Amino acid sequence: MKLTTYTDFGLRALMYLATLPEGELTSVARVSALYDVSRNHMVKVINQLAREGYIYALRGKNGGIRLAREPGHINIGRVIRLLENNLSGIDCGRPACHLVPACRLRSALAEAMEAFLQVMEQYTLADLISNRDELLPIFSHLESESLRRSAG
Repeated sequence: MKLTTYTDFGLRALMYLATLPEGELTSVARVSALYDVSRNHMVKVINQLAREGYIYALRGKNGGIRLAREPGHINIGRVIRLLENNLSGIDCGRPACHLVPACRLRSALAEAMEAFLQVMEQYTLADLISNRDELLPIFSHLESESLRRSAG
C-alpha cells in the first residue's frame, strides 16, 4: 500500500501540530516550509482536515492553525480513509483492462486494503507521537533548515 502525497502531507501535518504546545498556533506556510512542500498543496490538505474537524483554523492577522482534537482522539485509519481518493488499490479503467469480467485481482486488493486500514485504525495520532522527545529535535532541525532555505 502506497499512500498518496496528499495523505502523507496530511499525516505529517497532524504529527507536527500534535507536538506543538497546547493551544499554540502555527501557519500553513510554516508547515509547508518545514516539510519543503508546495504551500498550495498543503493548503488543500489543511483545509480538508479543518472542514472535517481535525484542525482548528483561525483566519486573520493573528490567525493560524492547531489541532482541534486531542491526539488520542484522532484515529489514523479514519484520517487515511478520509484523505485517500482511491482505496480500491487499482484502476481497472485506465488503461481499459480486458480482464475485468473474470478478474479476481480487484477483490483481492480490496480485501488487502481493508486489512491495511483496519490495522491503521488501531493507531491514534498520540501513538504516532509517543516518541515526542525524539521528534522535537527533528522538527527543530527542519525549522532551522526551512529558515535557511528562505533566507538564501
